[in-house]
Amino acid sequence: MSHTRTIRIRRYNPELSTKAYWQDYAIDAKPSDRILDILCRIKDDYDGTLTFRRSCGHGICGSDAMRINGQNRLACATLIGELPNKKPITIEPIKGLPVQRDLVVDQEPFFNAYRAILPFLIPDPKVPELDEGERLQTQEQFQRYEETTKCILCAACTSSCPIFWVDGNYLGPAAIVTAHRFIFDSRDGASQERLNILNSKQGVWRCRTAYNCTDACPRDIPVTKAIGEVKRAILRGAR
Repeated sequence: MSHTRTIRIRRYNPELSTKAYWQDYAIDAKPSDRILDILCRIKDDYDGTLTFRRSCGHGICGSDAMRINGQNRLACATLIGELPNKKPITIEPIKGLPVQRDLVVDQEPFFNAYRAILPFLIPDPKVPELDEGERLQTQEQFQRYEETTKCILCAACTSSCPIFWVDGNYLGPAAIVTAHRFIFDSRDGASQERLNILNSKQGVWRCRTAYNCTDACPRDIPVTKAIGEVKRAILRGAR
C-alpha cells in the first residue's frame, strides 16, 4: 500500500543562485520503493530540473551515493520502508566535495586521491610467472585482502569522514582501502611504494578512527580495520 511521503531535497543551481535551498515534494510511495525510484519519478513527472547521478541501479556502480536522512547511502539500495514514516525524507549531496548542481558533486578530488596510491597491480618479478603470464596464489593469500576488493568507489566512506570534511588533501578511506587491496596481494611488487605514499602527512596518520567510514560503506567493508592494518604494516616496515 502506498502513502504520501514528503521528500525534502537540497537543491542548488549555480546558474540561478549561489545559495542552496530545500524543496519539498509530496510523493505517493510504497515501502518497497527505492529512493532512486522516487528521484526518477520526481524528475520524470514533477520537476525535470532535478539533477542527480545514477547508472546501474543495483548497488554495483556506486554512482548514486548521497546523504539520506543525514547518512551516506546508495539511493538504489535504500528502501522507503527502511526510513521513519512520520518525518520528511531528506536527501542532499555527500559532504566534503564541491557541489556542482543539486545532488551531483565534483568527484575529481576523490579520484585524484585514488590515482595517487597506484590503484593497479604492479607484478612482483620474484613471483613465478606461468607461460600464459598468470601468477597464481593460494586461497589463503587471496583471503588476506579479499574484503577490500569489494570497493565500488562510491565515495560514501571518504565523504563521511570528519577529517576529509576539513582537509581535502587527506587521501581518505577509499584510497587507503584500495591501497590495502594491493599492499597485501602476494603477487604485487610495489607494496613498499604504496606504504611510503600512505606514510605521509595526508596519509593514514590523519585517520582518527571515528568508524564513520565503516558505518557508511554499502558493501560492508571493514574500512577502519583495513586502515589499521595499513598503519601496522608501515610500522613493521613490511607486509
